[in-house]
Amino acid sequence: MLDFPRWKYALILVVVLLSALYAAPNLFQKDPSVQVTRNRPAAVVDAALVERVRSILDEAGVSGGEISLEGDQVLVRLPDATTQTRAADALRPALGEEYSAALNLVPTTPAWLESFGARPMSLGLDLQGGVHFMMQVDQQAALEKRVDAYADAIRSALREARIGYTGAERRPDNSVLVTLTEGADVAAARAAVATALEGLGASTAMGTGGPVIEVEGSRIHVRLSEGEINRIATDAIEQNRNVIANRINAIGVAEPVLQRQGEDRLVIQLPGLQDTAEAKRLIGATATLEFRAVTGDESQAAAALADNSVPAGSRIYYDQNGQPLLLSRRLLVSGDELVNAQPQTDPQTGLPAVSITLNAAGGKRMLDHTLENVGNRLGIVYVERIPTVTVVNGEEVRSARTVERVISSSTIRGVFGKDFQTTGLSREEAAALAKQLKAGALAAPMDFVEENVIGPTLGAENVARGTQAVMYAFVFTLLFFAIYYRMFGLITCMALLLNLLMVVAVMSLFGATMTLPGFAGLALSIGMSVDANVLINERIREELRAGLPPRTAIASGYEKASGTIFDSNMTALLAGIALYAFGTGPLRGFAVTMVIGILTSVFTAVTVSRGVATLIYGGRRKLKSIAI
Repeated sequence: MLDFPRWKYALILVVVLLSALYAAPNLFQKDPSVQVTRNRPAAVVDAALVERVRSILDEAGVSGGEISLEGDQVLVRLPDATTQTRAADALRPALGEEYSAALNLVPTTPAWLESFGARPMSLGLDLQGGVHFMMQVDQQAALEKRVDAYADAIRSALREARIGYTGAERRPDNSVLVTLTEGADVAAARAAVATALEGLGASTAMGTGGPVIEVEGSRIHVRLSEGEINRIATDAIEQNRNVIANRINAIGVAEPVLQRQGEDRLVIQLPGLQDTAEAKRLIGATATLEFRAVTGDESQAAAALADNSVPAGSRIYYDQNGQPLLLSRRLLVSGDELVNAQPQTDPQTGLPAVSITLNAAGGKRMLDHTLENVGNRLGIVYVERIPTVTVVNGEEVRSARTVERVISSSTIRGVFGKDFQTTGLSREEAAALAKQLKAGALAAPMDFVEENVIGPTLGAENVARGTQAVMYAFVFTLLFFAIYYRMFGLITCMALLLNLLMVVAVMSLFGATMTLPGFAGLALSIGMSVDANVLINERIREELRAGLPPRTAIASGYEKASGTIFDSNMTALLAGIALYAFGTGPLRGFAVTMVIGILTSVFTAVTVSRGVATLIYGGRRKLKSIAI
């Protein structure tokens, strides 16, 4: 008989209400906006900045914007993308380098929907616009950095072995020349050099392509083979790729793309970002710390500057107040040896601080240094490499400038190793530095060699075309079912509409990203849902032709068609799961919507349509025929 449990009706009602709730945020479009944030710690974001932004926009003739102070940023909401671009072009030169004016899209979802965790569906780069970067690693800088590490390790090994030397420096051809003192044990020195290189992961065995150690009298020459140079370059690009992946995760971009291209380039795509300023600042930042011994105080540094007589092995650095200080050229610990960094407050002074944990090698060098230098000063240098773009003869020329300043030169009060903290930064700088250090230090500087912005207009056009394609598919399907299957055609149309609503709700709820291939997956899932309903309707027709009563024919049609529907959809579901597991980029976007659409279509075809049919044709009244 034709019956349907009451609890299933309750389940359908709950599903419909939840689907409507979590799909509703997609009805609210995002507002084009300009986000004003500070570039420097000294810059202030307050009500005065809001008035300054308002006056700049008024002078530029940009109207219709809503300006508000939201946390540590000023947000200018604008009516359309054209006005958004005009506002950004007016604000950037007027605000100068102290502030950044970045394009953004601000959600307009009502607060009561957000309180239920309802958010708009994430859109991919092809649908909502975004930025495309291509970055190139400076392989020469990576090579120099690794050779400097070799030279430093060699000096430490010779000191530990008590072998005298007068120099161990990197040469212009990226080799290391070690000059021993007269009478030094050359064989022992060579063994110490080999041990030091192996400790840094360089293999010196014959035929492995590692550094080549040559002895010439009292000199030891360490040359890098072609294989070692290639290995250093490969390690640099892979480490940078991992670091940039961590930094992208810190931005919180949905479905980013990070791929290696060629030997020294990375391709980065960030959906939803219309302006590159904030992304470039975090992704391309190479801010780190360097720990160096203080070799001369402020007065000695000033005297060396006046006489132009900087001692050998030392270099002059400046603090934030412009005071000079002599620091050792020998790098004690660098940023890539940091394991963890957390912003905190110094319990003794109440000043902002960064708690730092080094790896084993860095911690050992720090321990050895502090053991021998209690009472001496240790300098901490903040180093940031800032990408710059200048226009020469109408063409953009990309370069970078390095900012170095001493943030601390405290006296070593006791012995410490891998765990310690540093002060001397503002609270904002401490938080930013901890985030960058925790994400990891780049193995070598990287430059932006290509930068494209996919505007929201193109993204909106893709959305419109994709939506139009899906709607046409729906309309044609609904018309066919309504004409061919009559009342059961209308029931099928209702199931298809609920299927679409559920797909949008599920993708919004779980933060799945809709891409242009995702529309193709959605259209395919509609086709699968159509197949399921056709199977049910034709099975009911067969039962009627076999002479069964209408209610019995309906019940039998659903029961006999359900097994076939589950089998056919299970095959497609497994294919979608395989596409998602092994595919990348567009394939995964296609697979996500297809898998979700298949699961929802089975529910709507087998359960929802049967419940509606039972409501219409159930009951005790005598039923002579049905419209199918």
